Amino acid sequence: MHTVYGNSISGNCWKPAFMLRQRGLPFRWVEVDILAGASRTPEFLAMNPNGRVPLLQLPDGRRLAESNAMLLHLGEGTAWLPADAYERAKVYEWLFFEQYTHEPAVATVRFWVAYLKKHEEWREKIAETMVKGYAALGVMERQLGRTPYLVGAAPTLADIALYAYTHVAHEGGYRLDDYPALRAWLARFAELPGFVAMPCKGP
Repeated sequence: MHTVYGNSISGNCWKPAFMLRQRGLPFRWVEVDILAGASRTPEFLAMNPNGRVPLLQLPDGRRLAESNAMLLHLGEGTAWLPADAYERAKVYEWLFFEQYTHEPAVATVRFWVAYLKKHEEWREKIAETMVKGYAALGVMERQLGRTPYLVGAAPTLADIALYAYTHVAHEGGYRLDDYPALRAWLARFAELPGFVAMPCKGP
């Protein structure tokens, strides 16, 4: 059985849990309290030296860090990862965009505001970061104005990766009123078979 070491408030941890459910693979969920430093203990660091969740342990005991690496591993052989080489590369493109451009602004502001409660203390830093977040959402809006999903007519791993924190962006203060295509995509994704929303605490 797979094991996911994760935190139920984390979009990154929701990603592998979503894919495991899509694959019909049973898994065990181990809650890791990141706010209490549980991912920085010697025991956890022995499993993942980077001290972050999620961490996926495969049935044979091997471990895999980084949520999008987990998506790619679990997506092999499924319709979530296109067979066409160019379409696969477009999925990778969105995965890199999510981690480099989208998550550092959208997910980070959510964490600062909703969990660290720094909305007043870090007001200027939050405002500056939200400019970048809205720019990332704008990139998605333009693409979703052209295609139902990020890589075309069907959902892929790219949609899983970007749904994770986009659908909770409002928890950080982001307003999506001016992003109609993105809001329609969020609703469309949530209607997919087998969809389970956050928070995620296992199967």
